Amino acid sequence: MDNSIFIIIEEKDCPYYKVGDEFKLTGNALLLEYKKEKEFITTAVINLPYEQSACRKLIGDLTKILTKYESIDKIPMCVINCSGCTGSIRLEYKKEQITEQATIAKKKPGNIGAIANLLSNFSIFQSIDEHDLKDIVPFLKLKKFAPDELIIKKGDTGKNLFIIISGEVEVLCDDGISMSILKRGEVFGEMSLISGDPVAATIKVLSPTTIFFIKGEDFIKVMKRSSSLQMYFTRLLTRRLAESNILMSEELSSGMTGNLFEIPPPELFQNLNINQKTGLLSLTMPGGHAKLSFMDGNLVSAEYGDKEGKEAFFDVLKEKEGRFKFIPGLPPEEMKTPVLGYFMGLLMDGLRRIDEEAKKTKKP
Repeated sequence: MDNSIFIIIEEKDCPYYKVGDEFKLTGNALLLEYKKEKEFITTAVINLPYEQSACRKLIGDLTKILTKYESIDKIPMCVINCSGCTGSIRLEYKKEQITEQATIAKKKPGNIGAIANLLSNFSIFQSIDEHDLKDIVPFLKLKKFAPDELIIKKGDTGKNLFIIISGEVEVLCDDGISMSILKRGEVFGEMSLISGDPVAATIKVLSPTTIFFIKGEDFIKVMKRSSSLQMYFTRLLTRRLAESNILMSEELSSGMTGNLFEIPPPELFQNLNINQKTGLLSLTMPGGHAKLSFMDGNLVSAEYGDKEGKEAFFDVLKEKEGRFKFIPGLPPEEMKTPVLGYFMGLLMDGLRRIDEEAKKTKKP
């Protein structure tokens, strides 16, 4: 699809415009977008009152051109003169190729319904109602990737949520071993957005892939509006960890040591929970030594510094540096200790606290 772009290349005593101003003619000349000083500052519809619209003489001149050539696709490269009032301008015409991403960004009501209908066909979105799906659509952007391209790399800052429309990608661990394959309708990138930690794995394209993505700040907005989306992404997070951490599960069976920079606390805790591990997790961090006991994946005790229980758990979640060691098995007395609460509830509560604290620190 093309747009008609007119750029002012000469101006003499024009009361409205200056050299460099741009005009985008869309559709049947009913909409004229006016771009000044690198920002769109007004949108003028032909039937608006004179004071609220762009110059009527200019609109008339541009509309005559469109009428003459019947379609913006047929307009040749040219330079035109405004018929003028108290001044005069000359405009150069060029065609602007609209990308698929820009087309999606228009978000007309009909398009929103069509895209929401497309997403509803994906198994992972079938639990989300139509209203929530339509809330997502205005934030979607479209991008295509070629085979062997890296969409995200382990250690990067999480910036987007990705939804696969077509194609396949693979999840790679540090040594390049494929941990899982993601296909049409699947989502990735959500873990780092929710936890605020660096991306935990590299995503590499296997075949030509088309993806919708949502910026992180928009993803948070959508999540806050919808409880069903919050529940959906909680379940998705659990499923993703179960699929992508099989290798880690095997290591946990015999004990494991590691660095929190490589495996942040939220990811480490979720692996213990999903794989229903029983044992003692010891951590050495800038704030001191911490001990957390897990039974069948549930947190039964936590100590960090001078804090115990949930507050100690929440403080450990914030840490970015340090080392950990997991030792399978617990003393008989700890096996009878009641759990501190529903694990995913504790985790989400802790992550919300971290997010709130981060926002407070950003305020002037």
